[in-house]
Amino acid sequence: MSGPVPRPPQPSQGQAGGPEAGASLTAIRSSRDVKERLGQAVARAAGELARQLGRDPLPPQLAARAAVIEVPREEAFGDFASSAALALGGYLRRPPREVAEQLAAALRQHEELSVAEVEVAGPGFVNVRLRPSWLYEVAARLATDGPEPAIPDVGRGRRVLLEFVSANPTGPMNVVNARAAAVGDALARLLAAGGFVVTREYYVNDAGRQVWLFARSVAARMAELLGEQVAFPEEGYAGEYVRELAREMLQADPSLAGLPYEQRVQRLATEAVDRMVAHQREDLARFGVEYEVWFRERELHRQGQVSRALELLRQRGHLYEADGALWLRSTAFGDDKDRVVVKRDGELTYLAADIAYHLHKLERGYQLLIDIWGPDHHGYVARVKAALAALGYDPACLEVIILQLVTLTRSGEAVRMSKRAGQFVTMQELLEEVGPDAARYFFLARSPDSPLEFDVDLARLASMENPVYYVQYAHARIASLFRQAAAEGYSLPPGWAPHDLECLQSGLEVAVLKALAGYADEVLQAIERREPHRVVEYLHRLAGAFHSFYHEHRVLEEEPAVRTARLGLSRACQRVLAHGLSLLGIRAPERM
Repeated sequence: MSGPVPRPPQPSQGQAGGPEAGASLTAIRSSRDVKERLGQAVARAAGELARQLGRDPLPPQLAARAAVIEVPREEAFGDFASSAALALGGYLRRPPREVAEQLAAALRQHEELSVAEVEVAGPGFVNVRLRPSWLYEVAARLATDGPEPAIPDVGRGRRVLLEFVSANPTGPMNVVNARAAAVGDALARLLAAGGFVVTREYYVNDAGRQVWLFARSVAARMAELLGEQVAFPEEGYAGEYVRELAREMLQADPSLAGLPYEQRVQRLATEAVDRMVAHQREDLARFGVEYEVWFRERELHRQGQVSRALELLRQRGHLYEADGALWLRSTAFGDDKDRVVVKRDGELTYLAADIAYHLHKLERGYQLLIDIWGPDHHGYVARVKAALAALGYDPACLEVIILQLVTLTRSGEAVRMSKRAGQFVTMQELLEEVGPDAARYFFLARSPDSPLEFDVDLARLASMENPVYYVQYAHARIASLFRQAAAEGYSLPPGWAPHDLECLQSGLEVAVLKALAGYADEVLQAIERREPHRVVEYLHRLAGAFHSFYHEHRVLEEEPAVRTARLGLSRACQRVLAHGLSLLGIRAPERM
């Protein structure tokens, strides 16, 4: 394309969204801050370039694309990179590489961004390398700023109801429930760190056919213990835990033995479920998971909430009768077919109760509902969202995380059976074998939507091969380092500042600094994407960077300036490791 090449866009004072020209980097707390500032500079330069070329102002979508800054996979490509020119070329009617040259020239003039080097690569990538002063600033803040590392307030007090696990109260917790507990609790901790007001809620499914089947199963085992002849239900719960529960309840309340069988079943429909729920609560507490609310489905029915929700749908014209059943016209709201809410025989479907339950959540004042469901519920999402839309709510207020299955392995073979439960391995059995920390770490190590293979042998190892041990040992190693420093009379001097870190120049030291700078960004991505595994992956990278640094560099046997710098770096690592582990609900031990 012909035409004059415009001069590089010039930075201006007071441009919207960013710091004034000449501002220092003292407000930088993470790599996200740097990316935002670089992105704003690129977007402003792109807008100025469009003006110089006589084009209309950049469309908002293109301006937003121009502001995207990434961290290159390879260090040779710099600290940060922009591919904005590839998106802008067509709109500006200039070759992308020519646009990239103009953007690069503009970035070189931003002294306040601490730019050391800018180069154009390939068809139009802009690679940026910064002076290391921003890394020292971030590390110093992480080591000294407040009681714990600061995470930006992205939630701004928004009320979130996070419902997870919600297993049927008809058996002990299994390993899939344990994974849901780990993911849900970690997500709650992350959201709270990001400024959301989070309530953890457990929905007890204590109404419906499965409750009566469970009551009859316990009653049949109780009858066996009493020497009575009662047939076990054909589809009953056959695990050994049912017999244990029957024995436990007889010991706690001998009057059950004197009841006629059907009266006993009536009592057990409530009492056996309540006792099983109590055991589930104990298992979850041992796992470090506590709920603010335990919501009972039977209360939903007792209070007439289900009938009320259906009446609201009827009044809004979204229910109709066909084939003797009552249907929700869910296809009007994106579902692939309409759904039955009341069967021909008058029995409510599970969907009817779920509609009432989610309506009740919203009427309690929650602005965002997050549910964690099992893999067999994938097709259920559209119908619940459709029901909320039919009730007049934005279906986006409900987010559903579908959690995939867990396979336990030992010696490379799948662990298929529990001695106690019969068909599944219980949460209690797993925790007794590997402990809560390892269980949480392994459950959180993969994205929730990915199947998980849990290596029991690896989780039990007390060595660096075990990833949770590897991360925890980094924290314990730093604690040991500071105990040794105190014994030798060394400490971080009061009032030490970022410039005290300037002697950290080696590749391993800079690698730790860069890892620390990425912490807040990783946590925010974990919050925004609902992906706790990002924190696990980050902590493993940080621990690896610190272990490598520690093996190659003496911390305490150097001249004072180097010693202070390396102690400061170690302190920042220790605080980030402790904070990151706390977000996962995992201990940060001082000794191992």
